[in-house]
Amino acid sequence: MKTLLKTVAASALALQLAAPAFAEDMKLRFAGVFPIDHQGTKMMEQVAADVAAADVGLTIEVFPANQLGSGEALFEDVARGNIDLAAAFIYADTDPRLEFLSMPFLLSGWDEMDSVARNMDSEFNTILQEITDEYGVRVMAQNPEGFVGIVATQKPDNWNNFDDKGVNIRVWSSPVIKSMVESLGYQATTMAWGDIFPALQSGIVDGAICCTKTATYSIFAKSDVGKYFVEYNSAIELTTYYASQRTLDKLNDEQVAALEAAMTKASNDFFQYNRDNDAAFGEKLVESGYEILTLSPEEQAAMAAHVQENVWPKMSANVGQDVIDRLLASKN
Repeated sequence: MKTLLKTVAASALALQLAAPAFAEDMKLRFAGVFPIDHQGTKMMEQVAADVAAADVGLTIEVFPANQLGSGEALFEDVARGNIDLAAAFIYADTDPRLEFLSMPFLLSGWDEMDSVARNMDSEFNTILQEITDEYGVRVMAQNPEGFVGIVATQKPDNWNNFDDKGVNIRVWSSPVIKSMVESLGYQATTMAWGDIFPALQSGIVDGAICCTKTATYSIFAKSDVGKYFVEYNSAIELTTYYASQRTLDKLNDEQVAALEAAMTKASNDFFQYNRDNDAAFGEKLVESGYEILTLSPEEQAAMAAHVQENVWPKMSANVGQDVIDRLLASKN
């Protein structure tokens, strides 16, 4: 009898250790950078709702609008396990190889955004996962919002060629983007996202390369900031869903599968929303008083060729020529 009781007790303990997630629900923190009423935040909330509906003993608490830190800081917090999940651009502050995510004129349209940036099996995402693996970060899904342009409070001179523009614009912490805008004739000041509004309002900068037409309307035009949007279509606005591997290691297979499914669905929905509404938000920008400056096909081709010839070669020092070669080979 004693032997039987010991066996039963040992079996019960083994079951408890094998399935801790169902003994007590796990709650994950999901950090984002989008404003509270932005479509990107709605997608984060959709992820949380879909995971809850899966009923796998997992709940997600959403923290939008930089509540848990700026995009520049989130990657390291997720790597350390201080934050479980994030929806943000992955800056190259942690690793210069991540600068390839800002490679200008790598992609040329919505179809390439879909087949390259969103395809988790693409060379683009294979390279990204290889790098983030070294930091204990898992890339879950990609959310390209569209192409970024320049938001400006005054109309840049010579905006459609390479001559001096007479304006100073904010760039994010990317040497390649800084090099690109300077090669186009802009002055450039590196500045964190959270400093853009006061810098524009005080005249420290005259504009910023940062946003799609959708975000420009939602963030700037609705706040009566800016008058011009220069549509260069040079780089993509890319939000990544990524997770701490430390957190994922605590989940069971069913919970990980539910999380992956919810994030993939949100990625699909977000991409389709932005693709369908890009032109409509351009119209809203104009209705709000903005002027959209658009290059002709010939000017667009000339600008892409100029950047590819003059800026791409400078990337190898940070990114590595092997990474650049892999990216370009995958497109041929």
